[in-house]
Amino acid sequence: MVGDKASASQGQAFEVADRLHSAAIHLLRRVRKQDVASGIGPAQLSALSVLVFGGPMTLGELAAAEQVRPPTISRIAAALLRQKLVERVADPSDARRVRIRATGKGAQLMLRGRRRRIVYLAGQMKLLTPGELRRLGESTAVLERLLRDWDRTKPGSSGFGYGPLRSPGKDKGGGVRSDRVAAHARTKL
Repeated sequence: MVGDKASASQGQAFEVADRLHSAAIHLLRRVRKQDVASGIGPAQLSALSVLVFGGPMTLGELAAAEQVRPPTISRIAAALLRQKLVERVADPSDARRVRIRATGKGAQLMLRGRRRRIVYLAGQMKLLTPGELRRLGESTAVLERLLRDWDRTKPGSSGFGYGPLRSPGKDKGGGVRSDRVAAHARTKL
């Protein structure tokens, strides 16, 4: 009897995960169409997003976060540097290491792009009933909790290592830094 309940629960979790996976991909594809207005390609936009919302990183850390090889991230970072969307800075704990961080220009480009996506998505949500919108908000809160707990509940199975949700701000040196934001939706782009 207990095994049947566990099996049913696993089956339900698999079904929900399958539907969520598909819905998330389709949702991202639709809102990503707004990114054309940013003027940079998707790979550069994604790397810039990681830096804006995740803070300064070495090229190796950025390559790992983006799940690409070092030569690929080097080309992406070089393009972002040429456009002055990121800058090289010395690592405060080891002057021999260099980190890449988003500039104010890069953060503004990312935040404008994020705003375009949110406005577009909110416009589509006008099709929902008030009850559907409330349930979607509740489901979003559940997803946010799942993402916060992801690394703690499954040691070694974390996919991306993004860590806590963050929001951009300014550091003392004029560059972009990250602060924790408790109720921040996980929309990195």
